[in-house]
Amino acid sequence: MMLCAWGDASSLTPYMSARNQSLSPIDRASEIRADAAKLSLLWQSAQILPVIDGHIGANDGQLRFLTAENVEFLSASFESGERYFLGLARDGAQPYFAWRTSWINEPSDEAVKFESFRTLREVGGDLHEVDLTLAMHAVGLCNWHATHPRCSRCGAETMSDLGGSVRVCVADSSQHHPRTDPAIIVLVKDGADRILLGHQSIWPEKRFSTFAGFVEPGESFEECVSREVFEEAGVYCNDINYLRSQAWPFPASVMIAFEAITDHPDTAKADGVEITEIQWFSRQEMKAAIAKAELLLPPMISVARTMITGWYTAKAGHSVEDLIGGEAWRS
Repeated sequence: MMLCAWGDASSLTPYMSARNQSLSPIDRASEIRADAAKLSLLWQSAQILPVIDGHIGANDGQLRFLTAENVEFLSASFESGERYFLGLARDGAQPYFAWRTSWINEPSDEAVKFESFRTLREVGGDLHEVDLTLAMHAVGLCNWHATHPRCSRCGAETMSDLGGSVRVCVADSSQHHPRTDPAIIVLVKDGADRILLGHQSIWPEKRFSTFAGFVEPGESFEECVSREVFEEAGVYCNDINYLRSQAWPFPASVMIAFEAITDHPDTAKADGVEITEIQWFSRQEMKAAIAKAELLLPPMISVARTMITGWYTAKAGHSVEDLIGGEAWRS
């Protein structure tokens, strides 16, 4: 189970991740992945996103790309790393790669480490559509490669292949493909159009968000919504409606967003284990709590924040600006 950081799908705002759009701004060009010679040629003219010990090259609200020459020059400071093909710009002119590597020696200049390289959590909310799409892909792919160095069948070493889209066992030649964990996230409402949010003990004080959880084997998305909300908040839901989805590489999820109604809001109760506090909010109550710094919302990059914003602004006279003032990740 987990609690994560969306209302009416028609009112979802531009804060939604680029990964939630029906057409990605990047063509993954999967037909190129088996052509090693073509990938080598594309590498020479590529914009290369460095992913160094889980940190991406980013500053001032945009990604910082390297060239192939830059990577060669920096090889003395970093491990050789692996190259992953991310795709082409929609016009086909610009190739993109990720370069996953690690420091050989920790940099002595703190600015180099902490200003030039940031986590996606830190910078994701400031990135424009193309950069966010590339960063989501790169970080998710790098996370998977970092945790799958060996074959799950025989335990032998694996190596990256097909532009980073698979790992191949050096012993039995079996292919291992990246996995994405499906997780539902749900905006629970009552008949008065209030929303129910919860707080986890690991979060900063006053930080509330929507409910979420991983889909279990043999379970539909809707069944997962019903189970998770009952487990965490003690209420059953009906009128469960799909909104849309968002890539969430923290470390390897896709969030499938729903809204749902409960007919028994008065029976809502935190489970006391994962969720330590729950609270119903009307729009006026949320606006007042934000103004008094009594409520922290999920960060702008998250689907949860967009769900909340969509619900809040669906009613005339309520603006996105009312919700600006406090947001938080985990403590």
